[in-house]
Amino acid sequence: MGAIAVARTLGATGPVLAPMAACATGIWAIAQAVELIRTGHCQRVVAGAVEAPITPLTLTGFDRMGALAQTGCYPFDEGREGFILGEGGALFVLESADLARSRNAKIYGQILGFGLTNDACYANYPELGGRSAIAAVNQCLKRSNLSTGDIDCIHAHGTATKLNDRHEALLIQKLFPLPVAVSSTKGATGHTLGASGALGVAFCLMSIKYQILPPCAGLKKPEFKLDFVRLARSTQVRNTVCLSFGFGGQNAAIVLARHR
Repeated sequence: MGAIAVARTLGATGPVLAPMAACATGIWAIAQAVELIRTGHCQRVVAGAVEAPITPLTLTGFDRMGALAQTGCYPFDEGREGFILGEGGALFVLESADLARSRNAKIYGQILGFGLTNDACYANYPELGGRSAIAAVNQCLKRSNLSTGDIDCIHAHGTATKLNDRHEALLIQKLFPLPVAVSSTKGATGHTLGASGALGVAFCLMSIKYQILPPCAGLKKPEFKLDFVRLARSTQVRNTVCLSFGFGGQNAAIVLARHR
């Protein structure tokens, strides 16, 4: 109904789609928009995700799972307790570069490629070997015609749960042998569940625009040997990867780049 309401407001008569991929939904929606444009179904697509999960039912469910933090959200920290829920979202106007230039649109960046896989394994925690998640990232890089050395920053899913952060850190260490800056913004925004991937894409685009990487808010003592962004960092940002991992083994990765 949210997608339908947007279409009514805009008077958009094209397809209205509402994919569901748990916490990977935001990237899934954007990837679907890219395909609609590439295949010629649409010239321009409004895509993204929003979520308002702070309800008694949602809070109770995550609390019973032991996923909620008591004092705060500290992704990748030795003392992390889990996540805190947040509400929000991000929407984007996607179109071909030619169409954007023809109307003198303000271009924040371009999508080079994405990867989408599923563990087909567990309901609420990742496949411990990470094979399917690794495949999603490799898929994404291949479609983008990039190597791991071309990536300047990774916006990690970083939920601050014990299992997710370990799974994601090991994945990054395995795929990116050279040091790459890693940031997770959930310490500042909370976990917006299905909207988190769209928010991550927005942070990546802002990093490209301002050439500044956002910090891992709340990170004091990292458990893993990665180049975590502890304070806002000015640096060259050309290509960024945004990662999302959701319940049911949903894996999503997308590369955002400076418009060439």
